[in-house]
Formats: sequence, structure tokens, C-alpha cells
Amino acid sequence: MHNILRISITDNVLVNILVLGLLSFILSILLTPIYTTLAYKYEWWKKQRTDALSGERAVVYDKIHAQKHRKKIPNMAGIIFVVSIGVITFLLNLKRSQTLLPLAGLIGAGIIGFIDDFMNIKGLNSRFAGMQAKLKFMLYSLLSIGGGIWFFAKLGVHTIYLPYFHNVNVGVFIVLIFWLVVIATANSVNITDGLDGLAGGLLTSSFIAYAIICGVEHKFFLASFCITVVGALLSYTWFNIYPARFFMGDVGSFALGTALGIIAMQTNTIYVLPIIGLVYVFETGSVIINIISKKLRNGKKVFLSSPIHHHFEAIGWPETKVTMRFWILGQAATFIGLIVFLISKW
Repeated sequence: MHNILRISITDNVLVNILVLGLLSFILSILLTPIYTTLAYKYEWWKKQRTDALSGERAVVYDKIHAQKHRKKIPNMAGIIFVVSIGVITFLLNLKRSQTLLPLAGLIGAGIIGFIDDFMNIKGLNSRFAGMQAKLKFMLYSLLSIGGGIWFFAKLGVHTIYLPYFHNVNVGVFIVLIFWLVVIATANSVNITDGLDGLAGGLLTSSFIAYAIICGVEHKFFLASFCITVVGALLSYTWFNIYPARFFMGDVGSFALGTALGIIAMQTNTIYVLPIIGLVYVFETGSVIINIISKKLRNGKKVFLSSPIHHHFEAIGWPETKVTMRFWILGQAATFIGLIVFLISKW
């Protein structure tokens, strides 16, 4: 049955890839009413953070989102696309050398994120509004290191491509690089997921870019996986654009960020990832800059609030304007990243 269902990549490759995206979109649409019924029945409301990432009271953030805090908006909607992507990939697009690792990373990170979101919803750790940061980091690190060991030992990868240097043999240190790339990407996507529709739109562009990269590399199963993600994300973003019907939560942002980092490693394009994900870099960088600035400048901040999308809200931009302009920046960065990738292939 499994072999019958699996779509062949030998004929009409592009059609088959697009069909997987369509199926993922349809399945996500069908799962959404089930999720929303459960979410409203069991009150999966997100507990908003009251502290900044640096530890003090998030005064600016609270002022900007005071009205949103009073609304009961369900969390954990990432379950929808994690399930959709998992089902479609397992039934139709499972290949040990290409899609097994990103699928495992997606599901593994999704499970950890689900536990964190569940703790948040149930108020099991009121101090941290979910899982303690150190524990969360440790669990994601274990997942990433496990993936890195598989990447090195089972897939036999021990080189990374760097422009001008070409393939550099790093041996077992590929595991450390794998951990760093996956952890950084997952956390950056999670930090970016702070406005209605923002992460959904940016991730759609990122996975389309990597679908193109995978196609150029003739990794068609992996390209199909990327488009499967895109299909599910389009369904999610339809309901998440302002005013959001629900949030993806850590189950969604960490799952997709982990998968994106793994795909960058599998395509040997970590030099392109920061370009394609330029908005994620800016978002994370703004948090780091504010933390360092407050420590070195007696509490003074560079940005009114971080991540930087909240800074633009604080200076008067409507949430929708911030989101759509960040989408445009993400799409422009995608074009630049693809150009750099194609030039590196000459």
C-alpha cells in the first residue's frame, strides 16, 4: 500500500511536486475545523508574556498589545500543519536520504513545542509562561545533536560548502555545525512569530526558495517536502492574517524553523540561509542588540521594543503595515539568496 501511494519522481516531476502542495493545503483546510472546535471547547488560550527577553517588565510590548491580550485567541495551531506535512510526507514522499531527517526534525521539534504550549495554556509554570528556557534549549539541543549524528554517520556528510573555498572537510565537527544552524534557525523563526500572519508569510517565501534550490540540486523528494510545507502554510496563513483566528505557537514555529535549518544543511547551502532568512536575522539581531545595549548603557535601549517588529509598532506603524512590509523584505531577500546560490553554481 505504501509503495502504491508513493508518487514517482521519474515522470512529470513538477506536477507531482505541486500535487503534494495542493494535497497538503486541502488536508490542512480539513483539519482546521477539528482544531478550532477542540481549541474553543478546551480553551487553548495563550498566556501572553509579561517580561522582556532580558528579564524586566515588557512595558512597551504590553502597551502595544493590551487589546489583543484581552482577546481569547487559541494557540497551538501549528498542530494542523505538523500533522498535514507529516501525513503527506509519510504516505507519499518518504525517502531515507532526503525527507526522513527533516520530517523527524519537524515532528520532534513540534512535540517539544507542543509540551511548552500545553504548559503555557494550562498555566503549569506561571513564572515562565511555559517551559523553562534552559530546559527547552536542552531538549532542542538534544534533538539537533541527534539529527547531526544521523547526518554525519548515516548520510555520510562531512563537508560544508563555502564560497571561494568550495567543499571544506570538517569531519565530525559537522555535528556541531548542524546543531548550531538548526538551533539558530529554529529560535530565529520563533522570535519572528510575533504578529498576525508575519511568520506564515515569511516562511512561505523561505520554503519556496528552498524548493527551487532542491530542484536545481535534483533533490526532488526534498523539493516536494518544501512545497508540502508551503501548501500547509498557505492554509494556516489564511486564518492567521490580521485579525488572527489562532496562533501557531511553539509547536509550529520551532517545527518549521528546525525543518528549514535541516534543509539548509542537506542542500549544503548554509551560506545562503542567512540571506533568504534575512528578516529572521534582523529580528534576532534586534533582541541581541537591545540586551547588550541595556547591559552596557545603564538600561538604555537601541529599539523601543524588540524583536524589531514591535519597535515599528511602537513608533506608530499599524500591525498590518509592519507585517506586509516585512513580507516584502523577506521576498526581496529570497531573490537575492537565490541569485547568490545560482552564481555559486557557475
